Amino acid sequence: MKRIFAANARQLGTLAVLLVLGATITILTPYFLTVPNLLNVAQQTVINAIVAVGMTFVIISAGIDLSVGSILAVSGVVMASAIQSGTPVPLAVLAGLGVGLLCGVVNGVLITFGRLPPFIATLGMMSMARGAALLTTQGRPVSGFSSGFRWIANGQVATIPAAVLLMLAVYAVAHFVLRRTKFGRYVFAIGGNEEAALLSGVPVRAYKIAIYAVAGLLAALSGVVLTARLNSAQPIAGISYELDAIAATVIGGTSLMGGEGSVLGTLIGALIMGVLRNGLNLLGVSSFIQQVVIGAVIICAVLLDTVFRPRKR
Repeated sequence: MKRIFAANARQLGTLAVLLVLGATITILTPYFLTVPNLLNVAQQTVINAIVAVGMTFVIISAGIDLSVGSILAVSGVVMASAIQSGTPVPLAVLAGLGVGLLCGVVNGVLITFGRLPPFIATLGMMSMARGAALLTTQGRPVSGFSSGFRWIANGQVATIPAAVLLMLAVYAVAHFVLRRTKFGRYVFAIGGNEEAALLSGVPVRAYKIAIYAVAGLLAALSGVVLTARLNSAQPIAGISYELDAIAATVIGGTSLMGGEGSVLGTLIGALIMGVLRNGLNLLGVSSFIQQVVIGAVIICAVLLDTVFRPRKR
């Protein structure tokens, strides 16, 4: 029991923060702890939570991806344009996911073979993908989809939103991959000590490309869900989503230095952000003040990570 607690101390601490936050908001407003509101919080968390899964893989590998918000947008408009042109919905969705995957692969190639810092490579992709989204639609949204497609985000399975079930499925697969597969072990190895991983025979370049491909694919998946929710693909969608994803990842206990983290912690981090925003809205707090509060929470999370995490030697 002690070993289990020690191994999951950071995630348990983050969960405690979530519970205390929820209890505090419940005391302040009677509208928070209701089934409709809790389902609403879960639905509002879905987009950021799915993007944050890919970001978790990237940050554990000691990287960063600033392009996920723009990839979400370009994937969404490509899919939406394909649907509007008469392409069957499944093929259009695959096209959108393929665009996200391709953008992630390009990021990985620029970082590994081009030797660009992840910050610079993904910053460039952020601008390119956003420009491509605007160019594809001439700056106009693409809207009007069938109810079958919109069910992805707005449908329910036994009163549980379909989007929430999709999010949970993504987290279950990601947790298994990160903790039970060779790919996951190599992600931690690369983030912990890339040179040592390389000397141990890990094909670092190939796995780094795969890591950024995963981030691009999950950003595209979020684009599909967002388009279905809004019944519209916006070329300006996803602005600052990369910052929300990084925040959820760091709040959940993933180290910005790489080598440590978990997708379960990231899910809790995304829920903390969702609960915090929802609670502040219920309390009638200005959106401007909300930005200040959320920024302060992010800074505190990074400070705690810096203070309590043992230094690498």
